[in-house]
Amino acid sequence: MNFDLIDIIVFVCYCTLVIGLGLWVSREKKGVKKDAKDYFLASKALPWWAVGASLIASNISAEQFIGMSGSGFAIGMGIASYEFMAALTLIIVAAFFLPIYIHRGIYTMPQFLEQRFDKRVKSVMAIFWLVVFIFVNLTSILYLGALAMKNMMGIDLMWGIVILALFAVVYSIYGGLKAVAWTDVIQVVFLIGGGLVTTYVAFKLLGGGASIVDGQTRIAIGEGSFMDGVREMWAAVGPKSGDNRFNMILEKGDILISDGEGGVKDAYMDLPGLAVLLGGLWVANLYYWGCNQYIIQRALASKSLDQAQKGLVFAGFLKILLPLIIVIPGIICYVMIKDRLIVDTIGSTYDNAYPTLLSMVPAGIRGIAFAALIAAIVSSLASMMNSISSIFTLDVYKSYFKKDLSDTGSVKVGRITSIVALVIAIFVAPVLSNLDQAFQYIQEFTGFVSPGALAIFLAGFFYKKANANGALAAAVGTFVFSLAFKFLLPAVPFMDRMGYTFLLCCLLIVLFAVFSKKTVAVEKVTYPKGLFKTSTGFKVGSAIIIVLLAIIYIAWW
Repeated sequence: MNFDLIDIIVFVCYCTLVIGLGLWVSREKKGVKKDAKDYFLASKALPWWAVGASLIASNISAEQFIGMSGSGFAIGMGIASYEFMAALTLIIVAAFFLPIYIHRGIYTMPQFLEQRFDKRVKSVMAIFWLVVFIFVNLTSILYLGALAMKNMMGIDLMWGIVILALFAVVYSIYGGLKAVAWTDVIQVVFLIGGGLVTTYVAFKLLGGGASIVDGQTRIAIGEGSFMDGVREMWAAVGPKSGDNRFNMILEKGDILISDGEGGVKDAYMDLPGLAVLLGGLWVANLYYWGCNQYIIQRALASKSLDQAQKGLVFAGFLKILLPLIIVIPGIICYVMIKDRLIVDTIGSTYDNAYPTLLSMVPAGIRGIAFAALIAAIVSSLASMMNSISSIFTLDVYKSYFKKDLSDTGSVKVGRITSIVALVIAIFVAPVLSNLDQAFQYIQEFTGFVSPGALAIFLAGFFYKKANANGALAAAVGTFVFSLAFKFLLPAVPFMDRMGYTFLLCCLLIVLFAVFSKKTVAVEKVTYPKGLFKTSTGFKVGSAIIIVLLAIIYIAWW
């Protein structure tokens, strides 16, 4: 892909703005050093709009822009259930999870587990999270971002990984969560704005038609309108087209996709029908948005519970908008290839769909779109590094190596941890190059942790008899059950597998509670009166989100 001067100017302006703001926010007042509260929780000073923006900027990364667009190309709108269901999940987390976290005054998720259960549970889950965050999440963000840079700018994959890592390091390592959260506000403007512009231009390209030049992938685009493109897509893959790519709920045999090994598989294995609404996707979403340090850390850094709850509702509205930015472009690319408007250079490598589409947009727009993509990648990298450093510093290093670690020492260890985690991820990331749908890889392997973790947290919140031994059993059981399903019952879709594993982990917790002779301390399972009360604004926003989701699923069932 060729970048014109205007594209380079737009991208340089974006980089300058983000780095400049990050360094400005990170500055220290004369004679004042950052303490743990400043570094890990942004001084607990974030307003609702910063919480919501940071949540989305942290959540949306290359795995969505590249990975989910790739799944949109392969599967269609059904993959958007991850976004739509997340909007509803955010409401539940805001109403029932956040009040407990903020009431207990925690910095990290493992801290809650230690308060509710014991140090063993905290340590086991802290190690699980560190492994998943570094070897699955951080590596996949780097790999997919570098893949986009390779396809769009011709940058070698390894160099792309290093460049993205250095960009994130420049402002986030020194400033901590405060730098990450406030730059996320800028990042989300580029992310949403640039993404919408890209989708708009893509529809115009589709509406204008295109023709292959000299048998190559270079194309000549005619003039078309946005609505012409919408009608073209609807005719090609809409509910009456017979293509099934606008089915929100897939049935067996609706769509066949590559299995990554030269064969095909049923897309139902990734999105198993009603289980998307009633089964395992709830496990994935409630875990991700409600028990995940990477996400919850933003809400914990808010000014108050009310501000945190409003921030999550704001994020919920943005989640409903996001499929237009990260799923529809993949579908548009599919339609262009299906209608023979462009040469099929994607084949079974679905993650090339978004970069292929970006290669067609005009100069200037290309720079904005690329800035949006990099914004998503860098903000997620920075957020992930901060979460890794928080858990390692506060839940591992301070617990086992230096119990009297000072606030200044905590900040120093946090910075070193971020750098070490990033270096590990840089060397592991290229290994992911053999995947056909990186987004599904991330979901499946995170699904080894999420069922047990969610069972432990829900029991810790609402089951007064739950004890530490039961929580430990669930922590180990989530891997045992998941592996058993994967290898002994491979025909079970991974989303269903998460649901079944979650139920089995809950059963373990109940059995340990029933047969245990130990009683749980009252103060661990009681909450002050009115803790779960929410504001009128929160209730109105939640109601609007629920109505919008109902309309979407009824219309595209």
